[in-house]
Amino acid sequence: MCHGIPGQIVAIEDAEAMLATVDVSGVKRRVDLTCVAPEAESLDALIGRWVLVHVGFAMSVIDEAEAEATLALLAELGELEAEQEALRTGTVA
Repeated sequence: MCHGIPGQIVAIEDAEAMLATVDVSGVKRRVDLTCVAPEAESLDALIGRWVLVHVGFAMSVIDEAEAEATLALLAELGELEAEQEALRTGTVA
């Protein structure tokens, strides 16, 4: 099963293509920011913010408390490791 998983934006890789590096529990992946790009600011305004990532896209900006709660719930359900492995390998179960 595929879930959205919280990740923190750590760098903008390509502003024109709207691509960033997102850290998801220690796994760094390239993520598309098109859905969360601010209209009146540069993408740099998103560095340090938490986003909900699904299939390579940041779907929404979330606060840190929500990110931590979601990661804890996924760990409790035993699905965090599977999500991390999918991020590492780029596969979807």
